[in-house]
Amino acid sequence: MMEQIEQVLDQRVRPYLHGHGGEVEAVSLEDGVLRVRLLGHCSGCPSATLTTEQIIQEEVCQAIPEVKQVVLIQEVSEDLLEQARAILRGEGPGRG
Repeated sequence: MMEQIEQVLDQRVRPYLHGHGGEVEAVSLEDGVLRVRLLGHCSGCPSATLTTEQIIQEEVCQAIPEVKQVVLIQEVSEDLLEQARAILRGEGPGRG
């Protein structure tokens, strides 16, 4: 089943996300619920939930009826955390 999901993501979802500098990772499938993680520019984006509901869930559930729901695992990327740490250390843009 995960192989079918990856095919749908490759064909119908990733091209859209790549256009925005993002990526999606299918993490797990249990009881018809697919858990995904958004990566790249899509990670932590304010529109991430909307992207998941309107694009990923629509495409995957339409192509694979056994998948009933797609849930976004919300995390802060390590890159974003490092940028925040640099700002807090006074190393952000415009600071010596």
